[in-house]
Amino acid sequence: MVTYRAADIILPATGNMAADSGKSIFLEESYKQQGRVKTFRWEIPYACIVDLNEVPEIPRPSASVSGPQETSEEAARQPATLEFNKRTA
Repeated sequence: MVTYRAADIILPATGNMAADSGKSIFLEESYKQQGRVKTFRWEIPYACIVDLNEVPEIPRPSASVSGPQETSEEAARQPATLEFNKRTA
């Protein structure tokens, strides 16, 4: 989860981190529209990032809830704050 500043507004954003250019991060989210899978990607410059946290992946709704549940160390971890270096131009 990323909290970032856009002008005078603070906005939250969630998605998969697709890339890090060294000056900004790129988040990506896939969704289904009219039977087609589409991907939305957006760029957030380092200077606009207020807070950046890693959150565990939420299981997809299509996953079976009646089957055995696996527990792993990865799923049991608490959200962690990601560190990044702010570079000045």
